[in-house]
Amino acid sequence: MENKSIKIHFLGAAGTVTGSKYLVDTGDKKILIDCGLFQGLKELRLKNWEYPPVNVSDIDIVLLTHGHMDHTGYLPRLVKQGFNGPIYGTNPTLDIAKIILNDSAKIQEQEAERANKEGYSKHSPAEPLYDLKDVEKTIPHFKSVPQSQWIPLFDGIRARFQYNGHILGATFIELDVHGKRFVFSGDIGRTNDLLLYSPLKPKKADVLFIESTYGGRFHQEELEAIPQIEKLVNETIKRGGSLFVPSFSVERAQLMMFILWKLLKENKIPKVQMIMDSPMGANVLELFHRTKDWHKLEDNECDEMCSHFTVVSSYRETMELRTDNKPKIVIAGSGMLTGGRMLNYLETQAQNPDNTLLFVGYQAEGTRGRKLLEGEKELKVYGKWVPFKMQVAEIEGLSAHADHTELMDWMSKIKNKPERIFIVHGEKEGAEALQKGIKETYGWDAEIPQLYSVEEVKL
Repeated sequence: MENKSIKIHFLGAAGTVTGSKYLVDTGDKKILIDCGLFQGLKELRLKNWEYPPVNVSDIDIVLLTHGHMDHTGYLPRLVKQGFNGPIYGTNPTLDIAKIILNDSAKIQEQEAERANKEGYSKHSPAEPLYDLKDVEKTIPHFKSVPQSQWIPLFDGIRARFQYNGHILGATFIELDVHGKRFVFSGDIGRTNDLLLYSPLKPKKADVLFIESTYGGRFHQEELEAIPQIEKLVNETIKRGGSLFVPSFSVERAQLMMFILWKLLKENKIPKVQMIMDSPMGANVLELFHRTKDWHKLEDNECDEMCSHFTVVSSYRETMELRTDNKPKIVIAGSGMLTGGRMLNYLETQAQNPDNTLLFVGYQAEGTRGRKLLEGEKELKVYGKWVPFKMQVAEIEGLSAHADHTELMDWMSKIKNKPERIFIVHGEKEGAEALQKGIKETYGWDAEIPQLYSVEEVKL
């Protein structure tokens, strides 16, 4: 082993915040950590259609940190390209991945059908990146793992999945390769999340891969965000408008439901129709009942909260509700407006200045969400440009991602000095801010790899 080295291929979330994929090539085995879809900038989204610059059929195993689209959404393509190994993740991660992949495939099929019918795609015919049949072929590869236990993968190689907050089932992954420890942070959660427990922290890392989504940025506490939501709801309803909340259907949608239910219960907001329009979100609510060890919500709270919401699952219901101008609150996917049911509402409601669009999560570069936050006055929906006149608000305290302080603190228990630190899953500014913070706080040097770069680590 003395002269042996390991190659790391940065196949996604390097120099950008989406498409997490890191291939660890030990020479004998090839292990892929996460398998996410690129979102946001068109030049990145186009990469979803390309083959990765590695031989996919040579990959032995996939390990998933958590179920979000930018960490699991490429799996059906990977299987289509020849991957035939197991896909490891915690129970909730695999459940969420099933929900997300099926929902994503369904939306892609519907959008391709609509594009062909209305003729707004450059492609003839427009096709989905993958369909429900591709997802069906992917699910049998899923293999559940317990948290906090070492799992032997191959001779001299083992992995451990450690609780990380963020969303149900989310973990950071420790990978021991012939005695050298690689730590993949995945997405790190908040220290004082209203629904989830605080993340655990790694104690050893020879090679560390750390996310930098909110590097250099600081959140307010979630509790501080609640009065802001109360104010936004009251102002919007008072002027006769509706509040629209694009939200990731996993955990953030449930957090918004929880906050709105509490405000209603305390008579702090008026009783208007509250809609959770996401079949995926409805499935995740079921998951909350089945995963009590992973969150703080009691069963009775979950039931009572749900009783105050209209949970929409059919597309037909969405199409009816989107033309209803009565004041209401709508939570729907997707969180960055890259697709999902919220676009149907915006197609009909974006021109009403009495309405409010509230962002409660990160908006990646190139997404519709980021453009609207930056003041864009037009919105492209289903091939048409729609004038955008809604009020726009953003509350960062509700992000599921650790902020700069929490990222720095997450590394505080590492006893050794890591040989290499790779800052990933962040845009340039955030990655550089975290790089500076790590140097100032710990005296460690950190690198910011670029997409498709390959690094060697000596064993």
